[in-house]
Amino acid sequence: SAAFWEHLRHLGLQDFPCGLGSWNKSGFDAHTSPRRGRPGLGADPAGQEEEALPLGEESPEVLLELLSDQHSPWALPPDCSPQDQRLREMAVLTPELVRGSNVFQVLRSLRIVGKGVEEVDKGLLQLKQLEELILSANQIRRITSANLPRTLKVLELCCNAVDDLQDLCAQPPPKLQHLGLGYNRLCGPSQDKYLTAAFWPNLVSLDLSFNSFTDLLGLVSQLSSLQKLRILVLQGNPLALIPAYRGVLVDSLPKLSVLDDIHIGPDERHQFHGLARQPELIRREARVVVSVGEVKGVPDPNARQQLEIGSEAPVITYSYCVTYEF
Repeated sequence: SAAFWEHLRHLGLQDFPCGLGSWNKSGFDAHTSPRRGRPGLGADPAGQEEEALPLGEESPEVLLELLSDQHSPWALPPDCSPQDQRLREMAVLTPELVRGSNVFQVLRSLRIVGKGVEEVDKGLLQLKQLEELILSANQIRRITSANLPRTLKVLELCCNAVDDLQDLCAQPPPKLQHLGLGYNRLCGPSQDKYLTAAFWPNLVSLDLSFNSFTDLLGLVSQLSSLQKLRILVLQGNPLALIPAYRGVLVDSLPKLSVLDDIHIGPDERHQFHGLARQPELIRREARVVVSVGEVKGVPDPNARQQLEIGSEAPVITYSYCVTYEF
């Protein structure tokens, strides 16, 4: 919640050129009738001049331009979310809709990335219409599903420290279609049991990339219950090193359309047909070949200075050790 309110403060929904103020007072004055037409554009097609703006006020068009012009000091950075831009536009055209707690009713997407978030608290339940929640690159270890809006369709938790799905699966959002858990600390087979239709009946897309899943057949048996699953990402896990990895998944999940960002075509399905029924062909081992082309930053032993004949100087020897960490 703290990160959410800081995010809203950064958007400046109540500050110029958004919100209510002297720059647009007459347009939202409760004691006067709303101005007709589009103020500040001069004469309308019928030749009738629109009401002139009071001194010190700006038209909605000018205020919106201040938000969108990349050279404006009030413009959001290019990588901001479309939701943030829409909120600021709304704060110009209908500022009463984003004042105070009213903003909870209009937010459908929330993106809090790289803000050091460690916990999803109950404050998120105030977002009654939230459909997309992106909390990538934070420090979340476990997430309590009771604190997630039931309206969620997208939950992205990439690059966190999630190591257990039990709390997330206690009361998971029933409409969730995408679950992103890439680059976390999940290990199989203890977590495999939480990846079934019993918890995610409407899941279409699942990202489990770069975790520590090792049991290919065990994971496949759980994923096979996800009848609506069409997109799956498992690359970066130890099980992806198994020679029959892709073939087993393609044959075991006939409704899957994309695996590891690669489309599954009819030829590939035909090529791997029946592989899932031959577990004896699946070798539970992997071979990794590492080639070192060049090592920099250490002295070359062959370039040592030759000692002069009769010199009593000590001989210095060097030894090196190269360590690989997987």
